[in-house]
Amino acid sequence: MSPLVLHQPALDALHASMTTLLRESGAKCAVLVDQDGQCITQRGFTQHIDTAALAALVAGSFASTRAMAKLVGENEFTVLFHQGEKDSIHNVLVDDDTILCVIFDDRTTIGMVRLYAKSSAAEITEILGHERKALAMAATCPDRATGGAGEGSDMGQAAADKLDDLFGDR
Repeated sequence: MSPLVLHQPALDALHASMTTLLRESGAKCAVLVDQDGQCITQRGFTQHIDTAALAALVAGSFASTRAMAKLVGENEFTVLFHQGEKDSIHNVLVDDDTILCVIFDDRTTIGMVRLYAKSSAAEITEILGHERKALAMAATCPDRATGGAGEGSDMGQAAADKLDDLFGDR
């Protein structure tokens, strides 16, 4: 998997979706994690949480859960729930590469968190899908992906300079 590159509009859309999730569900915070255990972004009250360690553990937990699912004949388990005395964690597989981790306490219910996490996961899937398509387009056709950056752009100028080096001035 290549690293995900997020442009500001996509990051803003992710933040809006996660903020809505927190507001509507009553959860404390949400962390978006990639399958490699990196924190993509976070919202809510995360000041007292080591989100880097949390992201790594969430990704590891899903990796081991994939193996457990296969042992019992399932393709995958898409939701993990951990209930604690004060706080609980609801993890949702957003897509093959991304996990949404929602932390909440007794001010809300697992039902509310599940409902709004499912909705947010669908929005996140769409946002990340657009970003991945744009990244793929940029890799295969840089001029189209950058809005027609031609010879006047830095990338276009660098390519023209390289061609000049190889074949002489035009």
